[in-house]
Amino acid sequence: METMYLLLLSTLISPLILYLIFAVTLRPRPVNIPVRDRHVFISGGSSGIGIALAYQAVLQGARVSILARNIAKLEEARDSIRRSTGVDVGIYSADVRDIVAVKRAVDEAGEIDVLICNHGVFYAEELDLQDSETVKFMVDVNLVGTLNLIKAALPAMKNRKNRGPGSIALVSSQAGQVYNKKRPKMTRIIVAQSSVMKAEKVAKITLKGIQSGTFLIHCNFQGLLLSLGSAGSAPQRSPLMAVVGIAAAVAISIITRVFQYRLYGSLERWGAQKKKLAKT
Repeated sequence: METMYLLLLSTLISPLILYLIFAVTLRPRPVNIPVRDRHVFISGGSSGIGIALAYQAVLQGARVSILARNIAKLEEARDSIRRSTGVDVGIYSADVRDIVAVKRAVDEAGEIDVLICNHGVFYAEELDLQDSETVKFMVDVNLVGTLNLIKAALPAMKNRKNRGPGSIALVSSQAGQVYNKKRPKMTRIIVAQSSVMKAEKVAKITLKGIQSGTFLIHCNFQGLLLSLGSAGSAPQRSPLMAVVGIAAAVAISIITRVFQYRLYGSLERWGAQKKKLAKT
């Protein structure tokens, strides 16, 4: 009985001790990154998550600039935000693959406090059916384009005077569950394992995460699992989440196996249907 009591006590105390240790030792420290009266620059800002982020930032009193390739869509986005909020946003047309055009747009927009790299393209095709030029285009836009944007904005961001903490945020593919068009059957099966999110919800969660200095921002339960499971040595400002990451490691592994079981079962059934159709 005494042994069970000690085991239970140690089980309860251990997380508390970890929390107290992390509360003192965690780096970087918690930070607040306000957007009111500050310049928020959003790429891919003419539609989807980008325009939703712009709308949320405007509502919180930020000066907002949006960047995209299509000037007509940028103007539509600006007009939509103006109708909803009465506030104008700056619009800048540039291809993120073109470092000269990106730098020109960033310089015209002025000193940036919060940079949100939201642009991205994805062609949902089976790999063996996808040509190399399409793959190169996605890498150039998603990877090189992001580097171009950060390189263009970073020098001025580093030299800001008395402006408070800045932030550079990258919107990654997990948030891409907001989209649900032109997907091949296999992609739809994979995405069906988790809920499709609305751009507005993603924008609210993302902006809140940026303001709290969160390193990995998750938008739903699957995103939480992905964040905890892939955190590794990623910076963690929250002592609670640091403890959860350690305590939940085994549970996350088990839950992930359940998701994989469901996923591969769905893919196997789809493969069988595909073979059956090919025979007829």
